[in-house]
Amino acid sequence: MRTNVLEPDEKLDTSGLTCPMPLLKAKQALNNMDSGCILEVKSTDSSSVRDFEVFSMQSGNELIESKEVDGVFSYLLRKG
Repeated sequence: MRTNVLEPDEKLDTSGLTCPMPLLKAKQALNNMDSGCILEVKSTDSSSVRDFEVFSMQSGNELIESKEVDGVFSYLLRKG
């Protein structure tokens, strides 16, 4: 039985890295993925929220989810 939870194809933990590294690492990971695949990124950098929003608008990659729990920011991106 499939749930509504999207399972990422790849996971990337950029905890401890500061801007612009979380986004750069995510770009590198997406470049190695097929179109339609989902990347989950974890970050502890609060400025990554805006970075990923702008990146998704400019790059054609969909930001499916952006959330923060206890200082850890999580993003789900679908490669365009």
